[in-house]
Amino acid sequence: MKIVHIITRLILGGAQENTLLSIEGQQDDWGDDVTLITGPSIGPEGSLLERAAAAHRQVRILPELRRAIDPWKDWRSHQTLKRWLTELKPDIVHTHSSKAGVLGRSAAWQLGSPVVHTIHGSPFHAYQSRVVHQAYRWAETWAARRCDRLISVCDAMTTQYVAAGIAPSDKFVTVYSGMEVEPFLNPPRSRDVVRRELGYSSHEIVVAKVARLFGLKGHEDVIAAAPQVLAANPNVRFLFIGDGVLQTSLQQQIAQLGLTPYFQFTGLVPPQRVPELLGASDMVVHCSLREGLARVLPQGLLAGRPVVSYDIDGAREVVIPQQTGCLLTPRDIPALTSAILELAGDEGLRERLGTTGRQRFTEQFRAQTMTRRLREIYQEVLDQRRAGRKHLA
Repeated sequence: MKIVHIITRLILGGAQENTLLSIEGQQDDWGDDVTLITGPSIGPEGSLLERAAAAHRQVRILPELRRAIDPWKDWRSHQTLKRWLTELKPDIVHTHSSKAGVLGRSAAWQLGSPVVHTIHGSPFHAYQSRVVHQAYRWAETWAARRCDRLISVCDAMTTQYVAAGIAPSDKFVTVYSGMEVEPFLNPPRSRDVVRRELGYSSHEIVVAKVARLFGLKGHEDVIAAAPQVLAANPNVRFLFIGDGVLQTSLQQQIAQLGLTPYFQFTGLVPPQRVPELLGASDMVVHCSLREGLARVLPQGLLAGRPVVSYDIDGAREVVIPQQTGCLLTPRDIPALTSAILELAGDEGLRERLGTTGRQRFTEQFRAQTMTRRLREIYQEVLDQRRAGRKHLA
């Protein structure tokens, strides 16, 4: 097939890793002709453009395609997308993220190209003003009418979109976000080596959190739980993996509590280092207040580590109480404290939950599983289009 993917920016993030792995699988495993159109990867989160360039992927940078709303740049992006899609003549267009999702679907639909859109996370949520919330819902409803299929990274996204009136349920299909599972199953470097580099002794219990240091990611809640956790178990250590605008303020909060020796910030790390960092940890905690399905949850389970998460969006589809981890009411700091302490104090429980998660989700989250399912959906869309033309004829 000839496929064009469109995404707002190719930063280090879950939606972006999903998109790049889809491109790699379609090109390398299926022999497809794949082009990626993306805006510039600006910001402190890092970029995946270097990985794409190193593998000689076909990438086109659209300078005007940015996250922020700008009518002039958005109009120019839309015109450029139409021009490039006319030139590329794809069999199918696959859009990702909010801005690229709206502009890309509109451009492809106007040209009559088959188009699907992946919902990596809802752009409308409870932490927005009413005006912004309604604007995003309207935009998603408008764009949903201009694509053949909506792909959710978890069932929860479908439930939310249907409840919001974006589109009927029969327009959605769930495809879990794939990843390279082997490095999590067998990290490139041993747990002991990585722990020594990080400065952890064998008796210390490492609580890892992988997320950009941005609002709504829940780092403050982990910090709020830390005093009670450490009072009960001083062997616990907290490892924050990621970078972002809140690093200085988070470090200041930790210092004010007198807990600096118990926290470590890795800063920005390449995706290929995440498996060994999770392998060096003892549990994974993710307190984000909004996600589609955070990739770190299945990643933690693939690494054989139990996961603790707030019960938001798609988390309950992998965080199963008493089986793979602890699912908590959002912002319940006492429950978060108790969950960390329970896991920190019971090595056998950590082993059992992590092993169950690894066994249960390895195949479901393989990148090859995702890529195969996406191509099946593409083929279904193309077959439906052909059937429609025959019916009209």
